[in-house]
Amino acid sequence: MPHIISTVNVNGVRAAAKKGLLEWLAATDADVVCLQETRADDTQLRATLAPALDAGWHLATAESAIKGRNGVAVLSRRQADAVRIGHGDDEFTAAGRYLEADFDELTVASLYLPSGEVGTERQDEKERFLASFGAHLAATAASAAGAGRDVVVCGDWNIAHTELDLKNHKGNVKNSGFLPHEREWMSTVFGEHGWVDVVRGLHPDLAGPYSWWSYRGKAFDNDSGWRIDYQAATAGLAERAKEAVVERAASYDLRWSDHAPVTVRYR
Repeated sequence: MPHIISTVNVNGVRAAAKKGLLEWLAATDADVVCLQETRADDTQLRATLAPALDAGWHLATAESAIKGRNGVAVLSRRQADAVRIGHGDDEFTAAGRYLEADFDELTVASLYLPSGEVGTERQDEKERFLASFGAHLAATAASAAGAGRDVVVCGDWNIAHTELDLKNHKGNVKNSGFLPHEREWMSTVFGEHGWVDVVRGLHPDLAGPYSWWSYRGKAFDNDSGWRIDYQAATAGLAERAKEAVVERAASYDLRWSDHAPVTVRYR
């Protein structure tokens, strides 16, 4: 079973590949890498990742029906036993937002949750996704417990759960991504639904570690970021997490996405 799992929103896989994604893939020790916001169809994605696929990576994808939007994928050192697209909500099945891949007794999922914008249809879409995806998470955790499976949902959740998860929390209480009811939804996921925020579990009192920084201004240089990229694991798997790091670029000019990979090593 995979022991090192990474997740990263690539903010357009073709642009990221030109800036350093392929070099990062060649150097990583990860067994599985979850990608979000590829913004490419399957043909484009395979062409872009050809050097990595030629080097032995296997690829499972969920492209978006809307050209140039969304898209998630799972890269793995060995072929997945099974792959499922979507979380059972017909509205989002072809949206390129969710993919599950099985490896023995482990399921690894790649998630790109809608970002939202208060007062717009984008926020309405996010609310609908939260409702159905929350139900999926509850059912998945219960099923996994009964079947003895481990599950980890990796990706861009587009919600900062607590004040520790973004630098400017006071200035964002009315913005999508830090709305009170969104944070309550995350508390439910990490509470009664039974999931564990793996990075926060290993770093309970640390501000961040942030995984997204705006390209505007000096956000990256000042580490004025958001922690919105999570690995949410079922309890048994979370207990085996021994190290979690955000692979923040050494400098602004070395970034190949506005997100950084979040990597967890499990026993």
